[in-house]
Amino acid sequence: MRLISINVLKTGMVIGRTISSEAGLPLIQKDVIVTEGLISRLKQLGIQYVYIKDKISEGIEVEETVPMAVRRKAVKQITDAFYKIKGMDSKSASFVIEKQSKEINKLVDDLLNSILNSEEVLVVLSDTLLYDEYIYQHSFQVTLYSLAIAKEMGYSESDLRTIGIGALLHDVGKMITPAEILFKPGRLTAEEFELMKQHARSGFDILRNLHTVSLLVAHCAFQHHERLDGSGYPRALVDYEIHPYAKIIAVADVFDAVTSNRVYRKKMVPSEGIAIIEAGRGTMFDAKVVDALKQSVVHYPNGTILLLADGRRGVVTEQNNDHSALPMLRIFEEDNQLLEDTYILNLSEAPNAAIEKVDTEYILEVE
Repeated sequence: MRLISINVLKTGMVIGRTISSEAGLPLIQKDVIVTEGLISRLKQLGIQYVYIKDKISEGIEVEETVPMAVRRKAVKQITDAFYKIKGMDSKSASFVIEKQSKEINKLVDDLLNSILNSEEVLVVLSDTLLYDEYIYQHSFQVTLYSLAIAKEMGYSESDLRTIGIGALLHDVGKMITPAEILFKPGRLTAEEFELMKQHARSGFDILRNLHTVSLLVAHCAFQHHERLDGSGYPRALVDYEIHPYAKIIAVADVFDAVTSNRVYRKKMVPSEGIAIIEAGRGTMFDAKVVDALKQSVVHYPNGTILLLADGRRGVVTEQNNDHSALPMLRIFEEDNQLLEDTYILNLSEAPNAAIEKVDTEYILEVE
């Protein structure tokens, strides 16, 4: 299967991977043949990319590092925990979160085990999910990215656990944010954004009163929007004033935000999201954290078509774990001509085969 933009989806194509709601309910099953009605429904749902099956991507599998069943269970726990405190004051919210701390710790331990037991780069497939309420999926995915980054940076298991809890709860303050702002289907006004920015301090106020988690967790919530150059919020801290854990979560937070489905903004593919983070390396984001992100997450997921600078096109078949930005390609086209016999190109062994772009709008002439 391969990834294509909804803009070029055509009738007769075959869906390659089930599209699910955040609750794990299948909305559109794999192997369904695309119709005009289905295309209209996907656009209404805000889906921007889908996986399809075709001959050039035959046999290519696309799987997440954390299985869908684990994701569903984790997101349900996050949703339950957050939903209970919606609209509460910080003291009441602290009491409720405190009572759920055992479940939260167990959830982080389960996700940590998934990360520690995997030797491969992290794959998170937000392409096949529709977010009913973005914050819960976002908290889950930021936790995965934060753990993967921290693992790459060599943090101890104890540190990883604290970072994981901090990442899971980094946006808990949003539950005190008015719902009409939190779930507004469009960009916020300047006044609304000022109210939204208060979620970092609200999260700190909720978490600093917990007795069952480290105070560092509260600082993760407080500082995850701070930037090295002082341009962040709520306190405009600079490099040395920001805790290292918060620097990790800041990168994970932005990376997930730009690579996830949002109503008001087109999502980016992972390589584009990494480029956004790279642009802030050393100025907004800690350089070591950025480097760890680049090494620990997949840049070009399996099923992604890449156009090379020399005119060749190929579809990613598998990852090179030692070179996360240089996957294995099945070359199927040269000089705009389909090849009768495809071949595998290992980009880590082909220094002259530069990637020109991710081509999500490629269509086979025979389709």
